[in-house]
Amino acid sequence: MSDALDEGPFYHGTKADLQVGDLLTPGFRSNYRPEVIMNHIYFTALRDGAGLAAELAGGDGAPRVYAVEPTGPFENDPNVTDKKFPGNPTRSYRSDAPLRVVGEVTDWTRLTPEALQTWHERLAALRADERGEIIN
Repeated sequence: MSDALDEGPFYHGTKADLQVGDLLTPGFRSNYRPEVIMNHIYFTALRDGAGLAAELAGGDGAPRVYAVEPTGPFENDPNVTDKKFPGNPTRSYRSDAPLRVVGEVTDWTRLTPEALQTWHERLAALRADERGEIIN
């Protein structure tokens, strides 16, 4: 993994109910391609970016954003930095090492129902488009 030049703080969005000290690990289904088991755990330095991920995450729980710290090396997320946003303005990262939960964040911006519907439509189109490959 290459050197990622960001000191955080870092966030992870999910619908899981987690506690301080819990470890987030790779090996779960992608929110964007559920047939893909992810080899990395993803996170961002943007609180509202993690909020978006929480809103789009699978599961029935409430969307949650957690402050996390990487326990190992991490790299720029090639799914956004190489394909969509050169230079990583989304400050999105991934690691094959766990992330440690250091707290829950509650002051993130929730999507409106209309914006959430638009995102779900975009994801459905991505799933239908075989070019919407995930770099795993």
